[in-house]
Amino acid sequence: MYCVKFEEWFPHYQAIRMEFGYSTEKDQEAAKLLSTIIKKRKNLPSILSKKINGKSVIVIGAGPSLVENLSFIKKNPKFIKIVADAAVKPILDNKIKPDIVVTDLDGDKSSLLKASENAIMVVHAHSDNIEQIKKLTPKFRYVIGSTQVKPEEAVYNFGGFTDGDRCVFLAEEFLANEIILVGMDFGKHIGIYSNTRDEDTETKISKLKVGKKLLQILAKKSRSKLYDLSENPIPGFIHYFH
Repeated sequence: MYCVKFEEWFPHYQAIRMEFGYSTEKDQEAAKLLSTIIKKRKNLPSILSKKINGKSVIVIGAGPSLVENLSFIKKNPKFIKIVADAAVKPILDNKIKPDIVVTDLDGDKSSLLKASENAIMVVHAHSDNIEQIKKLTPKFRYVIGSTQVKPEEAVYNFGGFTDGDRCVFLAEEFLANEIILVGMDFGKHIGIYSNTRDEDTETKISKLKVGKKLLQILAKKSRSKLYDLSENPIPGFIHYFH
């Protein structure tokens, strides 16, 4: 437990690496750096397991449908809330406290720091965020690492690519009873809370396509009940009426 089977995940990573031009060596370097910073911290995987195992989990992304579904999140305060990076600010602005934040550290920095006072921060290491790992990670109270390459001490490979789909892979890995997607639209429209600049929109949409594909693959073997509040649910997820 605590990691996908690397031999199953690596072909997906290789395809992602080739499409977007990532460096396996630099991704591994980032994972090692993150490990050196956090490896002496408390063993958080067991705490994640207690939070998620057998529970109802809401995975919150920053897609266009987030705004209209904030009331659903507020009406279910006992559900465990796993929040993707860019969604942290609007969630906090609406007085909702994340339980777990999945981030590659490119979201609103003050919001990430605020969330980290109580939430477990699942920090993702990759070749493009090494400086942010150095600056932000030491300031987080509860932190565990994630990577797309080989795991390091305290840095795990749970699967997934974007912050949003990594939230789902995390919930699945720790045996959530049900996973409900909110603001996880994976379409051609970028939500107002996204960190994406206009010139990066095409790349963002390409990344969302990969994330959606990975969740379709996950749905075929998931042990959790999978629901989606989006008007166009991901294949393998059931539309959740509320």
